[in-house]
Amino acid sequence: MKTVSSLLDSHWHDRYRRISRLNIRSSIYDVTDRCNLRCKGCFFFSSNEHQAASEEKDVPRWHAFVESEMARGVNLAILIGGEPTLCPDRIEAFYRRLPTFCATNGIVKVDRSRFPDLMVGISLWGDAADEIVLRGKDTFAISSANYAGDPNAYYLYTITPKQLGKIENNIRRIKDVGLKVHMQLLSNDEGVDGFSWRPDELAAVRAEMDQMLDSYPETVVSSKYYHRIITTGTMCGRAFGWMECPSVTDPLDKRDPRPKRLANFIRWASDLKTMHRCCTSETRDCSTCKDGAAHMSWVMVNKRAHMASSESLQNWIEVYEMFAKLYRFIPW
Repeated sequence: MKTVSSLLDSHWHDRYRRISRLNIRSSIYDVTDRCNLRCKGCFFFSSNEHQAASEEKDVPRWHAFVESEMARGVNLAILIGGEPTLCPDRIEAFYRRLPTFCATNGIVKVDRSRFPDLMVGISLWGDAADEIVLRGKDTFAISSANYAGDPNAYYLYTITPKQLGKIENNIRRIKDVGLKVHMQLLSNDEGVDGFSWRPDELAAVRAEMDQMLDSYPETVVSSKYYHRIITTGTMCGRAFGWMECPSVTDPLDKRDPRPKRLANFIRWASDLKTMHRCCTSETRDCSTCKDGAAHMSWVMVNKRAHMASSESLQNWIEVYEMFAKLYRFIPW
C-alpha cells in the first residue's frame, strides 16, 4: 500500500506536513452588487448575479453574519463583488475575525492603516489594448500606483488568447513595480470576438506560462502541474466539468454521486441570505470553465488520486502550496 511516507523523501515530507496542518475551509462572499468598472467577461454581471439579491446595508448584520460563518467552520473569507473596496465597513466585518482575501480591480486603494495585512488580489486582463477592449480602461497604471511594493498584494493576471507571445511584457511590468503575479485564463462568458480559446492556443499558452515560471520564479506564483490542469481541463485521466467541480455551494449540491468537494463551501450573495450555484455563475458552461481557483481546488480535494507515484504527489503538494501562498496561509 502506498502511503505519504513511502512516496516522499524528507524534503517533500516536510513540505507536506506544513500544508497538511492548514485544514483550509473557505467560502466566497459578494460584498456588493456595485462596481466601478464593467468588464466584458465578468461572470458576475454577465450572469445577472448583481440582480439576484438586494445587498444588505446594515453593517452590524454583516458582523453577525461573519460570526455565524465562523461557527459554520469557515476559516478563509474570499471577498468578491462587484467591487469590495467600495464597502470597507463590510470588509472590516470579515477582516477583524478571520483570514480574509479581497479581490479587487485596484482602482480604489485599500486603506493600509485600517487593513495593514489584508491580502489583495488585483485583477489584470492583459496589456493596455486588451484592457481597453474588455474593461473600458487600462487599469494597470492606476492599480500599480496604488499597490507598488505592497507585500500583501499581487496581480491575478487573466490571460486571454490575444496575449499569446506578449505575456512576458506584463510579467516584467509587474516585477518592475515590486509585486508578484498568479496567472489564470479567461473564460469568455460574453463571447467577445477573438477571446475564446482554441486547442492550439491552449497548448501555446501552457508553454508560455511554463517559461514565465522558469524565467521569473521570484515573481510568478504558480506550478507547471497547475498550468497543465488549467489548459487541458484534465486531471488523473478525468475531465473537469459539473460532475467534477469541487466549488459548488453545499446546500445546493444535488449531484449524485457527489464528487470530492470543498467542505461546507457556500458562495453567498450580498443580501447574506441568497446562495449562488458555485464559485462562478449558473450561466457558465462548466465544460469550458477556466476558473483558476476552481481548478486548484479540484486538485486539492483529490489527494488520494495523486498517490499513484512520488511525482504525482509532489505535483499535488505544489498546487496546495500555491493556493496557501495566494491566500496568506504560508509565506511566499
